[in-house]
Amino acid sequence: MNARTTALSALIACRRQGAWADGALKEYIARDGLESRDAALATRLVYGVMQNRLLLDHWLDGLVKGGTARLQPVVLDILRLGLYQIRFLDKIPPSAAVNEAVDQGKKYANRQAAGLINGVLRSALRQRDQLTPPADPALRYSHPQALTQLLAGEVGDALPELLQSHNAPVPLTVQRNPLACSEAAFLEALRDAGVEAQRHPWCQNAWILQGVGSVERLPLFARGWFYVQDPAARLAVTAAGLEPGMRVLDVCAAPGGKSFAAAMDLHNTGEVISCDIHPHKITLLEKGAARLGLSCIKPRLQDGSAFVPEWERAMDAVIADVPCSGLGVIRKKPDIRYKSLDDLARLPELQSRILANAARYVRPGGVLIYSTCTILRRENEAVAQAFLEAHGAFEPEAIQLPEALGEADRSMVTLYPHRHGTDGFFICKLRRRP
Repeated sequence: MNARTTALSALIACRRQGAWADGALKEYIARDGLESRDAALATRLVYGVMQNRLLLDHWLDGLVKGGTARLQPVVLDILRLGLYQIRFLDKIPPSAAVNEAVDQGKKYANRQAAGLINGVLRSALRQRDQLTPPADPALRYSHPQALTQLLAGEVGDALPELLQSHNAPVPLTVQRNPLACSEAAFLEALRDAGVEAQRHPWCQNAWILQGVGSVERLPLFARGWFYVQDPAARLAVTAAGLEPGMRVLDVCAAPGGKSFAAAMDLHNTGEVISCDIHPHKITLLEKGAARLGLSCIKPRLQDGSAFVPEWERAMDAVIADVPCSGLGVIRKKPDIRYKSLDDLARLPELQSRILANAARYVRPGGVLIYSTCTILRRENEAVAQAFLEAHGAFEPEAIQLPEALGEADRSMVTLYPHRHGTDGFFICKLRRRP
């Protein structure tokens, strides 16, 4: 199996089963036994097609006689994959992209489809210089119009920069485990593995890595010397101001990054209760905590909206990183942009229920962190403000922000990929009155 075949399998799974691209890629890369280089290419192809799907279809509509509407879905998948390589990847010989696409057409469709694929992609080669992105930012950066309008309501004139950031390469940021290794040992191990490391400009113990390949294959990963986490998510835990010995509750913990950060801030003392409603995610939490040597983490199968009497007013800090629209992580999950927006309007009600329930666990004088990975105010400030109006026992508390962010301290903060180089992320810090 090669990278293009793996990429096509993942794209088909995304279309047929509604699978997420990252999950489908992981499954098919493992199935096909791809080595690091081919795995990286398969990932680049799938993400590239997802990031540019509407633009690719726009070009294909002009290349396919009669437009793309009449094509078999798998033929359109193959054409998108081939055109992406021709138009965006200079290091892949165009002839290789065309020949592989034709072979895929024969295997997944029929000889007639293979002939059409050959003709369309060879036309694309001849017209390559004429395939230019349109001025409309929605089409240029492949965002559906409904989503574009929704995001425009949040960022205004900065919309083109936001949409462009969703298609830009995402730096791999990892958090060093200070309980497992010194900075010097960490950097030496990275050098031995041939990985370049750059200190993150404002997130303590965070490093931006290049030349990694598969993170999980690094020897220092198995040793528990780091975990992957965006600086914005790390800031949500830093904002809580945790100290050793505290009792912390992470009500929606999976995949575990915030629980891991909390345990490290506690110096692996006290207790971090990490909750999720999915048993397989509890298993992931357990494995992650064990790898990092974080014995103070106690995973628990628990619905964040269901009350647990034994926890009432018993926690020094509660982190409620609630289910959300995920519109702040489109750059990492490009297929989010194509998901239906119909259900998003109901999210604030769920978020409010989880936040109100989480608040019951905060002791007098304790801290409550509300966070999401979206930039929509209706899921962020609106939920937090409504909570404050209904819960007089809590008051907002300013978050001490890193100087590099260049913003005044305040209790509610939104980070944006086009402004801060992080995921789109909202953090609100509240404190229960003594």
